[in-house]
Amino acid sequence: MGRSRHVPVMLQRCLDLLAPALERPGAVVVDCTLGLGGHSEALLRRFPEARLVALDRDKEALRLSGERLAPYGERATLVHAVYDELPDVLDRLGLPRVWGVLFDLGVSSMQLDEAGRGFAYAQDAPLDMRMDQTTGVSAAEVLNTYPPGELVRILRAYGEEKQAKRIVSAIVREREKEPFTNSARLVELIRDALPQAAKRTGGNPAKRTFQALRIEVNGELSVLERAIPAAVKALDVGGRIAVLSYHSLEDRLVKQVFAAGAATTAPPGLPVVPEQYQPRLKLLTRGAELPTEEEIAENRRAAPARLRGAERIREDVDRGTDG
Repeated sequence: MGRSRHVPVMLQRCLDLLAPALERPGAVVVDCTLGLGGHSEALLRRFPEARLVALDRDKEALRLSGERLAPYGERATLVHAVYDELPDVLDRLGLPRVWGVLFDLGVSSMQLDEAGRGFAYAQDAPLDMRMDQTTGVSAAEVLNTYPPGELVRILRAYGEEKQAKRIVSAIVREREKEPFTNSARLVELIRDALPQAAKRTGGNPAKRTFQALRIEVNGELSVLERAIPAAVKALDVGGRIAVLSYHSLEDRLVKQVFAAGAATTAPPGLPVVPEQYQPRLKLLTRGAELPTEEEIAENRRAAPARLRGAERIREDVDRGTDG
């Protein structure tokens, strides 16, 4: 598997966003989505004084990136954890505050390329989709056991699939004959279930259903809802966070957390805004930044990426009590 294909998305822009916080000696940066270690390696190379903590829930990813980051020795600490466990990980390492946090929410390219994991709709594979295969329910279990209403909700909410009802009634009809085990049968069923017009738009018609299943199986959005606020809380004043997301649901979540942090919470009409109501964050990106056309031409995985950054500009006022 050539490394050349796994070009980290918007790498230069992420490094530039984080740079003002990471150029100081001893700065700690957390890569919450280690994957194959592309962003992590670049962080260690660009900021020679920084120390890296990197998280991944996938043991195979940890093994491969461990080899890749071995030359950096003690400067890199790799941890098997889901990114919403960030506060516990930092606690265990005795690192109460960090200077930089990076999230790249695209599924690690390795997982998409590895046929046996059932992420891809392009080749037949067991319907698994778990990023950590030691725990949780597989995609096949979701398809075979969830009530129809729940499946419709998942396809609509996580896949933004307009034809959810049609697809789910086909799934329910088919699973009664024989439970689902492999991805090819699901792809075929979706193709048959969709009206002609729906098939003509945008790529493989199974794409949205697969995305929805992957998000459900890995609890990705609920994990993210806990992880982004936790990461903001871990930042020292002057620390920076950069988040790359790949679909509108993730991006909306990040946008909400950042916007809330950057807003004043003062009741309207105060002539002077007291410290406790002042914004905690300063937004570093205007809306979400997109990859350049050149980058998309070189790396098609970059196409849907959206980057948002923020800087911690003030302590939480309740810090030191229970915060």
